[in-house]
Amino acid sequence: MRWSGQDIAVEAADALPGLAKMSNLVRSVQTPGFDGVTFHEVLAKSALNKVGAGSAVPFTWTINPYRGCSHACVYCFARTSHKYLELDAGQDFDSQVIVKVNVAEVLRRELGRKSWQGEPVALGTNTDPYQRAEGKYQLMPGIISALADSGTPFSILTKGTLLRRDLPLIAQANAQVPVDIAMSIAIFDDDLQRTVEPGTPSTAARLATVTAARDAGINVSVFMMPVLPFLTDSEEHLDEALSRIKAAGASSVTYSGLHLRPGVKEWYAQWLARERPEVLPRYRELYGDDAYAPKEYRRWLAARIKPLIAKHGLDRAVTDANTGGASVAAPKRAEYRDANGELPPSRPAARGVAAARNLAERDLVASGAAEAPTLF
Repeated sequence: MRWSGQDIAVEAADALPGLAKMSNLVRSVQTPGFDGVTFHEVLAKSALNKVGAGSAVPFTWTINPYRGCSHACVYCFARTSHKYLELDAGQDFDSQVIVKVNVAEVLRRELGRKSWQGEPVALGTNTDPYQRAEGKYQLMPGIISALADSGTPFSILTKGTLLRRDLPLIAQANAQVPVDIAMSIAIFDDDLQRTVEPGTPSTAARLATVTAARDAGINVSVFMMPVLPFLTDSEEHLDEALSRIKAAGASSVTYSGLHLRPGVKEWYAQWLARERPEVLPRYRELYGDDAYAPKEYRRWLAARIKPLIAKHGLDRAVTDANTGGASVAAPKRAEYRDANGELPPSRPAARGVAAARNLAERDLVASGAAEAPTLF
């Protein structure tokens, strides 16, 4: 079995209430080097998740080898999806990580079916496939190999520098099928980054990963998502960020403003009150009872950032006909964005990694978490 021979410090005697209901739970463990994090190992019944037919997201399949994420980003849009196991969207999301230990084996069986049509598959649409747990469980090499061997195009969106471990494998896969890679780098102030994203690699480390991928012959786009109002939306911050992204060798940049779904909004508000109380009244005024900043702010942000993206030669690349991700070789085609450069929730987004945000939002709606957000 995949977990045999791993150094286990503590095996939990009792699973959490929601997890105890799962017939496929193998065990819950805590291990050295992951203080405060419990891994709940499960046997996946399926690896491919089909997006609902009514969804505006233009790709059909996703893979999520993990649920929950030790990156602990306070703004993470996927937090509320943890509630389906009676886990909370705050501390539990950061510290109770579900691991589908057999996901690669199940995926290979599913891709081997005669009915499989080789449609594009997206990874990183909910929680990060290269979070720290991947260093322990090593699920991604098997997933990448299974996809490439079956002729299935795929995309990966990540904050994890562990991606570098798999660059040779990804380069090999890219010779077999279209592969899109995007690195998520939202914050270029080191002190702010450490408190907003306490479990993530540093900005410098992620930029170095972009460079390593470029040197391996793989195009990498960067997601500046989200831009945080009053914290990372100054012209100076954005200009420096884009300059560093360009120097790292990224092919393009995609951005969006911060959005705060129910559950996420409350967690982010707690962080603001603790770390940046001076901007809390401005957030209350900007967001009120809404998940999105008003159109006026989004227009203002677009007017500020789009000329800077063009200045640094990081305009969004044309999209690949197979995966919809960035590709310099693909023929030009229309992008599904509004005039502010946003990915509007009511219209289709670009395929591949660029649709991750919209997919996660629809997961929340499906889970019944889409009630009106509360005030800060």
